[in-house]
Amino acid sequence: MKQEVLDKKQAEVDAVVKNLKDAKSVVVIDYLGLTVEEVTNMRAELREQGASMKVIKNTILRRAADAAGIEGIEDLFAGPTAIAFSEEDPVAPAKVAAKYAKDVESVEIKGGMIEGKVATLEEIQNLATLPSRDGLLSMLVSVLQAPVRDFALTVKAIADKGDEPAA
Repeated sequence: MKQEVLDKKQAEVDAVVKNLKDAKSVVVIDYLGLTVEEVTNMRAELREQGASMKVIKNTILRRAADAAGIEGIEDLFAGPTAIAFSEEDPVAPAKVAAKYAKDVESVEIKGGMIEGKVATLEEIQNLATLPSRDGLLSMLVSVLQAPVRDFALTVKAIADKGDEPAA
């Protein structure tokens, strides 16, 4: 019986290690005081952004961070702790967490991890102000299209001028 419990806890630690290693970003949140509805809404919003949130015991988080070789993050694992993470968009967890921290008095961002490196609260807040991955991609496409669009307008203007009768 005792071995089964240990095996179950080890499997949980291994799952968290995988989440920490695969995540582009991790945001550690103190969620105490959130209602069930607010937690549900926050999870739904994270899911829409390709991210997720889990409430995990601090001992499991500490062991997982140690097993993953992440130093300096264990200080964040105190009190009621949830982690929001994304394997795709590093901005999404920070954006959603920052929105809830601003709108709901009881939510507090403790810090997190960006691309495998421990991040401070300020770094997470800075990350939250960046546009999402899709927003950045659309900006890039716009910048890349601008010279082609300008060239096309110039050619059209020359062609239109050539169609006018000489005065």
